[in-house]
Amino acid sequence: MTDINLQQTILRNLLTNDAYMRKVAPFLSPEYFEGTYKSIFKEFTAYIAKYNNLPSREALKIEIDSEDRMSDEHYRHTMDILPDIFNYAKEDLTWLIERTEKWCQDRAVFNAVMESISIIDGKHQDLSKNAIPDVLSKALSVTFDTNIGHDYLESVDERYDFYTQDEERLPFDLDYFNRITKGGLPNKTLNIALAGTGVGKSLFMCHCAGASLSQGKNVLYITMEMAEERIAERIDANLLNVPIDQLENMSRDMFSNRVKKVADKTNGKLIIKEYPTGSAHSSHFRALLNELKLKKKFTPEIIFIDYLNICASSRMKSMGGAINSYTYIKSIAEELRGLAVEFDVPIISATQTTRSGYSNDDVGLEDTSESFGLPATADLMFALISNDELSANGQILVKQLKNRYNDPGANQRFVVGIDRSKMRLFDVDQNDSPLNKEVDNGPAFDNSNSGQRIDTEKFENFTF
Repeated sequence: MTDINLQQTILRNLLTNDAYMRKVAPFLSPEYFEGTYKSIFKEFTAYIAKYNNLPSREALKIEIDSEDRMSDEHYRHTMDILPDIFNYAKEDLTWLIERTEKWCQDRAVFNAVMESISIIDGKHQDLSKNAIPDVLSKALSVTFDTNIGHDYLESVDERYDFYTQDEERLPFDLDYFNRITKGGLPNKTLNIALAGTGVGKSLFMCHCAGASLSQGKNVLYITMEMAEERIAERIDANLLNVPIDQLENMSRDMFSNRVKKVADKTNGKLIIKEYPTGSAHSSHFRALLNELKLKKKFTPEIIFIDYLNICASSRMKSMGGAINSYTYIKSIAEELRGLAVEFDVPIISATQTTRSGYSNDDVGLEDTSESFGLPATADLMFALISNDELSANGQILVKQLKNRYNDPGANQRFVVGIDRSKMRLFDVDQNDSPLNKEVDNGPAFDNSNSGQRIDTEKFENFTF
């Protein structure tokens, strides 16, 4: 079937097949059609919008007759093909919908490529070259949404199965983090660590990235604060069990052999990608994920973004003018959570405390830098707190701020050990904390499969 024949078939079924029309019409664009077919589609959509009904042949002809801007030649061609378009021929609905979706995707990509070329050539007055990733990503995301929603009264069994299923989670190698999340992070979630400068945001994420790799998971680490090599250096110190300032003293053979031991014990991969501070947004990350899948056959199972406040917003960057920080940071958080949902992964990121929170031993949601809208979007949010007493004891305090996975009142505060030289976190006895009065030794989580304690012994083989 040629493209012209397909356009004619699509228009014919739009005008004569109500089930087909209601399924595909929301996803069609006039820009997908050519010449006369574009004109007919525009008149068709205008009629539907105004009268909420399919036009007859005669009605459509009258609407076309009233179009003054159409040339005589264009008008004659339109009138010539109208009889064919209204000549109903029954098509297999499933086949036609699938074929239409593929055609929409092809046309969207073609139009995006042509628009990108126009931008590169300087012929597009409204868009710069920075807009090209957005233009292409939108085209690549074109798809028909087949989900028509959840019928509350009829979908009882499905809903009960959802409640009782063992949800797949990506576990931590830290006991209390598994307690508060009922065994780890679910997919399609945004998880935020709140901390002041130098407290341990990047250390926490590097540790968790290394632990995820140790579990055999594919890990993507996006950094906008430090160079790729610096992130890799921290993960090397963690996984190789070597103080970070001693890595340079290792021989090449010793270093290679230790990294090989890590590689031999995992089926996962770790990709570290650096972007300039403040320049990258969710559309760049989406393009990266698509490129990694295409070029390296790599699909991450968890994504780390270091860190949220120095990302850009794909929605807000094109608006210009003054945008308040609340709206901007909330927009970034929403876009990152949308990315987590789209690619079915948990995302871990971080945010700064306010200036007052830097020296505060009791950080709360009110200490979230720039936007209180961020906690509203996150699924899990916790503060990392340090002071002289904790540092002297080699510990850091974790305080739950928001938790959609579990009761945030249980184990609201707990401590973990921290070895800054090896960029590692580890479990400690809560009774040994210098802030014991602030630590909650609350009940361990239930014995269901989703809440079972993670066996930390399987991580011990990564100690050399």
